Amino acid sequence: MKNAFAHIHPFSKFIISLIIIVLSFLIVFFIGLIIAIPTFDLNIFELQSTMSNYSDPNSIRLLKYMQTIQSFGIFIIPAFIIAFIFSKQPNEYLCLNKKRHYSLFILTTFILICSIPLINCFGVLNIRMDLPDWLSSIEIWMQNQENRAKLLTEAFLTMPNIGSLFFNLFMIAVLPAIGEELIFRGIFQKLFIEWTKSIYWGIILSAFLFSFIHFQFYGFLPRFMLGLLFGYLFYRSGSIWIPILAHFVNNSLAVLSSYSTPDLESKVENLSLLNPGLIITTIIASLICYVLLVRFYKKTRKS
Repeated sequence: MKNAFAHIHPFSKFIISLIIIVLSFLIVFFIGLIIAIPTFDLNIFELQSTMSNYSDPNSIRLLKYMQTIQSFGIFIIPAFIIAFIFSKQPNEYLCLNKKRHYSLFILTTFILICSIPLINCFGVLNIRMDLPDWLSSIEIWMQNQENRAKLLTEAFLTMPNIGSLFFNLFMIAVLPAIGEELIFRGIFQKLFIEWTKSIYWGIILSAFLFSFIHFQFYGFLPRFMLGLLFGYLFYRSGSIWIPILAHFVNNSLAVLSSYSTPDLESKVENLSLLNPGLIITTIIASLICYVLLVRFYKKTRKS
């Protein structure tokens, strides 16, 4: 099977990739569920009610376990299977073997940090967007989905001790950074570039899919902007480790912020885009981010 599908059309590769992701998820989820039954003393007939009870600590532990399993089943395992059937050198296909100077990793970290104020502004703008009246039913459904996701996120980010903080860093920062970047940048961005014959469309389409697949529509814009940034960093550096680092820094900062300031998300949502302090901070941080991106471009120009 190695390199068996290397020469087929990019659209066919995309469909095969989706099939592999779905099959991998179903298999890993089934195995994970079998393990969970004795481990969590789980009644399979009460699974839905158990996993929707966010006030029960045992349910939260089960949800965190399933979230961890999902990261492997949907992203990490399929990425390596897809790379295996598309290339003779899977690690090279995923750009895992491309070494970069430590200065690029430092630049990447500061680029991500400086982009946060602007990303947050897109988040506030996204939250306050209203659909036309004729799309009110869709808007209600989106709001319900967002409320469920928010409740789950709040349950996950309730960290009573340092152990729960470290596990959240592993579950929310480490695994998604590796898995999602392997799939969306290492696989899909390449396929979209090959398919459209355009670097820009490849980055845009993979960023769109990256944001859409989270099914959090009131966070679509900030996640889309992050996807564009990750895609650009990957394209310029040629190393998957660069967007993995950027993704990890973004997610870990969110976890650490929630640990130190539990009500930070509500404060961000209530920010006014006309706040002078916010405007000045965003402009300064964006200018610094631009300068760092230019520096990043110059350092990767030869490659």
